Amino acid sequence: MTTESPRWFKSSFSENGGQCIEAATNLITSHGVVPVRDSKDPHGPALMLAPSAFVGLVALARSTEL
Repeated sequence: MTTESPRWFKSSFSENGGQCIEAATNLITSHGVVPVRDSKDPHGPALMLAPSAFVGLVALARSTEL
């Protein structure tokens, strides 16, 4: 088991008043998951998504006009 730490990032489109999530795609290969978290609560819980679920989340976000 690897102890690789998540490398969190926010979308370049995240300048929307703080309604952001962060993702750590660097864990796909080593852990098979993409953790996502609320950018306002970096020490809070993270949701672990399968890579296919993360792709679906991104597609949904891109297709939805907020």
